[in-house]
Amino acid sequence: MRANNVLGILYTDAYNDCISDLTALRTMGSVPFGARYRFIDFPLSNMVNCGISKVGVIAKNNYRSLMDHLGTGKPWDLSRKNEGLFLMPPFNHGKGSYSGRIEALRNNMDFIHMSKEEYVVLCDTNIVCNMDFGKLLEFHQENGADITLCYKEGRYPMLANVMRLDLAADNRVKKVTVSPDAEEGEGIFGVNFIVMNKSLLERLINQAAAENYTTFEKDLIMKNVDKLKIMGYKIETFCSVIDSVQSYYDTNMALLDPAIREAVFDRMNPVYTKVNDDMPSIYGIGSRAKNTFLADGCKIDGEVENSILFRGVQVAKGAVVKNSIIMQSCYIGEDANLNCVIMDKYGVIRPRKSISGDTSYPIYIGKNITI
Repeated sequence: MRANNVLGILYTDAYNDCISDLTALRTMGSVPFGARYRFIDFPLSNMVNCGISKVGVIAKNNYRSLMDHLGTGKPWDLSRKNEGLFLMPPFNHGKGSYSGRIEALRNNMDFIHMSKEEYVVLCDTNIVCNMDFGKLLEFHQENGADITLCYKEGRYPMLANVMRLDLAADNRVKKVTVSPDAEEGEGIFGVNFIVMNKSLLERLINQAAAENYTTFEKDLIMKNVDKLKIMGYKIETFCSVIDSVQSYYDTNMALLDPAIREAVFDRMNPVYTKVNDDMPSIYGIGSRAKNTFLADGCKIDGEVENSILFRGVQVAKGAVVKNSIIMQSCYIGEDANLNCVIMDKYGVIRPRKSISGDTSYPIYIGKNITI
């Protein structure tokens, strides 16, 4: 399959509520991750690395930071005269914002219909995974599938409408169960990277509108298991579905493992992001940094251990930061002590303050907060 025959569509607001603290002022797709990236960078880079050259980004609320991050799409080579990056408006023909995936796609059906591509890839942005979409597209075509669902095995994400799959020996999906509420357990579940023929997507969305369907997973996937050839494609590489602040914290901390970091930032499949060059990080006399993932522009005069630091973070003399995620341009004052903290952008911790959570319950400090 030629990748330039594939249209990419990204949902940037799926499951915003699961990390509502972090998405209060931004969409899921623009949540900072891994010292210098945003969640949307991963599926978007997966698309362009395999040759997809037209991507629609569906946004709903608080998408100013997303627009600022994406710009014209130049870091992903999507700033083009033809095709390229398209931001999809969050309005339903003047009737207000859409209420779900089906309505979002229905609202943008003109864009989908006018696209000349034969296939479409639908992706959520709460998934940290660097995978070869080219192999996924080949699998879809070689198996003559109508729909291909990516899946993984393990703990079910605590999200609504997670698809639990029952697979045949040839990876054909025999059964899909969908619960409208989050449920605990382990097994095989669908990760929302979905490939299908564009004409089929148009037919299913039009059918959904005619029959008043509202749930993509239940009404379009589960109800068509016996009518369509739906295949499952196992994700073999590192893949984390963000379903809570705890999983956000754990996935960031996982980057401190060199094997996981190498899988997430595979040099053969680079993860692209907005370029914001800065000076190298500076380590002052007597400072100490151990097992820490730092972006450029940081100034470390204190002690940092087992932490993720974004661009422009300053850790003053005598300050100690452990097991924490400190976002862009935060300042940690002298002799302050942070442990198991997620600190959003532009925050300030005054001298001699002490804040401590636990690896099983990190404390979140909001954007522009001074303590």
